[in-house]
Amino acid sequence: MISVDEARERILSEITPLPPEEVPILDALGRTLAEEVRSDVDIPPFDNSAMDGYAVRAADVEIATAEAPVVLEVLEDVAAGYVATNRVGEGQAIRIMTGAPLPEGADGIVMVEFTERTGSGVNIFKGVRKGESVRYAGEDVREGEVVLAQGKLLKPGDIGMLASTGRAAVRVFRQPRVAILSTGDELVDVGEPLAPGKIRNSNAYSLAAQALEVSAIPVILGIARDRRDDLVEKLEKGLEADILITSGGVSVGDYDLVKQVLAEQGEMLLWKVAMKPGKPLAFGIVKGKPLFGLPGYPTSSMISFDQFVRPAILKMGGRKDLLRPEIEAILDERITKKQGRRYFLRGILERRDGELHAKLAGSQKSGALKSMTLADALLVIGEEVTLVEPGERVTAQLLYGLP
Repeated sequence: MISVDEARERILSEITPLPPEEVPILDALGRTLAEEVRSDVDIPPFDNSAMDGYAVRAADVEIATAEAPVVLEVLEDVAAGYVATNRVGEGQAIRIMTGAPLPEGADGIVMVEFTERTGSGVNIFKGVRKGESVRYAGEDVREGEVVLAQGKLLKPGDIGMLASTGRAAVRVFRQPRVAILSTGDELVDVGEPLAPGKIRNSNAYSLAAQALEVSAIPVILGIARDRRDDLVEKLEKGLEADILITSGGVSVGDYDLVKQVLAEQGEMLLWKVAMKPGKPLAFGIVKGKPLFGLPGYPTSSMISFDQFVRPAILKMGGRKDLLRPEIEAILDERITKKQGRRYFLRGILERRDGELHAKLAGSQKSGALKSMTLADALLVIGEEVTLVEPGERVTAQLLYGLP
């Protein structure tokens, strides 16, 4: 067996980013930017009002109070999208709406809450400083400035920035297509009735969901029966994708054919990792495509995906941050384990008294899927550790963010 870290390093050394493609900016959400984006304009492009109110000269209203308001002549009203036709002079003001260009001569905005209109004039009840409630041209972004770096994962704010810079389309790394093949005579699909000795093919759907979570495109190939010809035929179809995943068939039983076929069809680079759950893991290259043979137990399959396939998909999609964020948590219960394997325990995090606590999310058996539905973290217990007492701190890999 090899360590988790060594297995991940070997796998990632075989993975290269996919070529970029240009897509409409809304389709780029959740994708990785394949180019540097610079702004073609100052943002905002002109000095403008940050509030509804009156554009004034700060010097004219500096002594204004509720008891002794300053009275100014109102020249005109200016809405957003329009430009004032008058210049603000001494003793004058222009009624202005949020986003409208700052009129010439004005250098501050009095919020409408501190004013009272009186026919052709306005009472100002509060003074303002020069520049108050004014958004200056380029104060957010300067023309030519790099606003989005290559390799950035695009979030909703980034899509808005692309629109602000006039980009209707952008180059992103192509989404990996991930073919998913379940193996075993015992499997039936989700819509089929259960016969004696049969189980539903849940792995295909949990693995597809994990692929979707990292913006990959899952392609479910169905079920390969425990026959070499059926397995080879479906593997061949799966090689049309960028990554091929099988679940089941990588243990030591007579019918565990995946690693045998992998060795015949391509190059098997590793098998067996010092971890629990998920020790049986086959990885190799078949006709230039990476193939992962994951265990058949539902939780083993999902955790193996999380530790090895997920980083490979992220790297293939151009990402730099390949691993889940980790944080320390205080363990609420006693954990014992055997030496020599890294444990990934399904855990529940809870914040109490300003501290993050962790407990087990039910059964830790490899086939126990319910605990995966309850878990919000994987509690990582090192290879050489055999005992963790309540109150000790453990590393928690966050699955869905902090509670």
